[in-house]
Amino acid sequence: MEASKAETALPENRPTRSEQEFQDLLRRLELALDASRIGVWEHSIAKGGILWDVQMHRLYETGETCREVPAWLWSNAIHPDDREQAERDFDQAIATRGAYNSQFRIVLPSGEIRYLRSRAHFYVDAEGLPSFIGAEWDVTADIVLNAELARQKMVAEAKAVALEESNARIEHVADHDYLTGLPNRRLLDKRLTELPADKSITTLGVLHLDLDQFKQINDSHGHAAGDAVLKAAALRITAAIPANGMVARVGGDEFVIVLVNFSDLTELKLITEDLQRRLRKKIRFGHEMLQSGASIGVSWSGDRRARNLLAESDLALYQAKKLGRNRVEFFTRQLQEDLRAKRRLAEELKLGLERGEIVPYYQVQLHARTREVIGFEALARWKHPDKGVLAPGIFLKIADEHGLAAEIDAAILKSVLEDRLSWLSRGLAVPRIAVNISGSRLADPTLLGKLRKLDIPPDAIVFELVETIFLDDSDEKLLNHIGDIKQMGIDIEIDDFGSGHASLIGLVKLRPKRLKIDRQLIAEVVSSAEQRRVVGSIVEIAKALDVEVIAEGIETEEHAVVLAQLGCDGLQGYAFGYPAPAAETARLFSPMASGIEKQKTVMSGAAR
Repeated sequence: MEASKAETALPENRPTRSEQEFQDLLRRLELALDASRIGVWEHSIAKGGILWDVQMHRLYETGETCREVPAWLWSNAIHPDDREQAERDFDQAIATRGAYNSQFRIVLPSGEIRYLRSRAHFYVDAEGLPSFIGAEWDVTADIVLNAELARQKMVAEAKAVALEESNARIEHVADHDYLTGLPNRRLLDKRLTELPADKSITTLGVLHLDLDQFKQINDSHGHAAGDAVLKAAALRITAAIPANGMVARVGGDEFVIVLVNFSDLTELKLITEDLQRRLRKKIRFGHEMLQSGASIGVSWSGDRRARNLLAESDLALYQAKKLGRNRVEFFTRQLQEDLRAKRRLAEELKLGLERGEIVPYYQVQLHARTREVIGFEALARWKHPDKGVLAPGIFLKIADEHGLAAEIDAAILKSVLEDRLSWLSRGLAVPRIAVNISGSRLADPTLLGKLRKLDIPPDAIVFELVETIFLDDSDEKLLNHIGDIKQMGIDIEIDDFGSGHASLIGLVKLRPKRLKIDRQLIAEVVSSAEQRRVVGSIVEIAKALDVEVIAEGIETEEHAVVLAQLGCDGLQGYAFGYPAPAAETARLFSPMASGIEKQKTVMSGAAR
C-alpha cells in the first residue's frame, strides 16, 4: 500500500491538474486577445494605479511594455474634444460601482486619430480594495464604415428628396403653362374628365376666351409686349372668376375657364361681362399703353356633363370672332347646325376641287374711251353637281377658313391657261386675263417654282390681290416675292382700292401695274359731286405713280361716261357683261369683229 502510494505520488513542484487547466486557459486568452487586438487594463481606485498589458501599449503606440503606467498616460492620449466625456463616464462608473462603458478618440504619437471602445466591471480585489478590470479595442474601421454608411444614407435620402422634388417640378411643368403659371390643356382635360364624378356640382360652365388684337400687339411691339399682355390677362382672368373656378391657357392667346355651381345664367353673364371689362383695360408696357380685349364663347350645363362643353364653347368663340370680336356668344343648337352645314360644304368643296368643279367665269374689261376689249377678269364659280353654278360669295369665305383658298387660286389659274391655249389655237387674239391670288397663295414659298412650271407667257396673266393685305406692314420678303412675280411678266393689280384694304404708302411700295377702284366708291359717282372728287383724286394719284385705273361695278352707261371723263383707263361691270363661261366668252375677241362690233356684242350681253 505504501509502495503503491509512493509510485503514485506527484513531484512536489508539479502543478495540480486544475492549475494546468488554468495556465492553458490563460494562454488561450492571451492568444485570443492578441489576435483580436484587445487590450486589458486594471485600475485600483484606492491606490490609483493602472496596469496595462502589452496590447494596451500597442493600441496607444507608447513603444513601452511596462506593466504599470501613470494615470495621465490614458488621459493625455484622449482627444481633447472627447476627454471630458470619457472621464465623466469613468467617474460615473466609480460612483455607482457599476459597469463602465465608453467610446472616445485617441491621438497617437504620429498624429493619427483612432476610435477606441472601452468596457470594464467593478470588483473588490484580494485586499478588499475597489478596482475595475476592463478591455479596450480599436473600432475605427467600424466607426468609419458606419459614418460612410450614414453619409451614403444621407446622400441617398437627399437624392430621393431631390428626385421627388424634381418629379414634382416635372409634373408641375407638364401640367402648367411656362409663361403665366396657369394650368395648361393637359390639366384642363384631366379636370374636365374628373368633373362628372363630383356629385357636389350642380351647374357647370365653360368659357373659351381669345384675346383681341394680340397678333397686332406682337407684330407692332414685339414678343416681349405680347408676353406682358398674356401675363396681365392671366392675372385679370384669375381675379375675375370665383375661387372654385379654374382658368387654363390652352394656346397662344386662348384661355379656357371652368365655372361650377353658379346660380343661374344671369350670374354667368355677369361673370363674362366682368371679364370683358377687366380685359379691355389698357396694359402698361414700358412707356407704352397696350389695348387689348376679348372674344368669349360660352357653353353651360345644368348637370355635371362636361363632355361636349369645351367643343361647344369653342364653336361659340368662333362665332364671336366672326361677328366682329370683342363680344360674348353663347352656344346654341342652331349655331351647331350652321357650323355643321359649313363643314359639310367645306368637305364638298374639297371633293369639288378634286373633280375639277371649280371653273373660271370671265367678265370683260373695256377701254374707257374706245370701249374696246382690253382684258377679262376670271372669277371662280363652283359647278355643284346638285345645286348648280354657285357664286363665290357662297364658298370663298369657307374656302379661306378651311385653307382651300390657295387651291382654288391654283385651279382657276390652270383652267384659265387651258382656255387661253384653246382660244389661241383657234386663231383668236386673247387679251390679258386677271386672276385672283389670295394672301395664303402669295405667301407660299414654293409659288415661284409652281408658276415657272406653268410657262406663263409675259403680259398674258394679271394677279389681283384680293384679300385684306396690310401693305403698310408688308415685309421685304413679301415685297421681294411680288417683285419676282413681276419679273416673270405677270402684272400686279390692287383690287377694291379705297375700301381700306390698301393704302397710299402700300401703293408706293408695291408699284402695281394698275388698281381697281372699289364699287362702293363708284355707286354714287353720277349723283354725288363728293364721290366724283374722291374718285378723281384717286385717279390723279395713280397717274402720278404711273398706275392705270380700272373702275369696277359699272351698272349704267352714265357711270361709264362719268368715269371716263374722270380719267379712268378701264371699265368693268354688269353694264358691259355678266361673268360667263369660256364657251360664251370666245365671241368677244373674234379677230373678224371690229372694236365697235365688240362693244355692241358686249352691250347686248348686258340685257341677258
